[in-house]
Amino acid sequence: MSSLHTVECVGLDVGGEKGWATPEDEEMYNDWASKNRFKVNDTLKFAYEKDSVLVVTEEEYEKCRSAHPIFFSNNGDTTFTLDRPGLFYFISGVSGHCQRGLKMVVKVLEVASPPQPAPDHSSPVPASAAAALPVFFPMLVGVLFM
Repeated sequence: MSSLHTVECVGLDVGGEKGWATPEDEEMYNDWASKNRFKVNDTLKFAYEKDSVLVVTEEEYEKCRSAHPIFFSNNGDTTFTLDRPGLFYFISGVSGHCQRGLKMVVKVLEVASPPQPAPDHSSPVPASAAAALPVFFPMLVGVLFM
């Protein structure tokens, strides 16, 4: 039996209409991220002016350090593919922006395992069990009618 699996990717605009910009509320981007369910191969679109998007380690995220990014883009229109399950740490590379809340943690869900096929109940009776029937049945009948 074969099974068909479809992969649906979603593209999300980070920050909505405002885009990737220094927020008034320092938790704005993490609040936005917590309201979404991210899957492997979803994409995040960052739209910004005179800024940048970096993916960093958790330690660099906590300290707003951008010296050794895992990923860097400053083209103003960045699309980033969430290519694995787990946590992604995004920050701005512009001095002071991360400290003012231009940062975000995204949690990508584990890939769901496909359901296991149901057991096949139409399997033939094992040969050893079938061979025992002619011997067992007459004994059972004999016991019942004694």
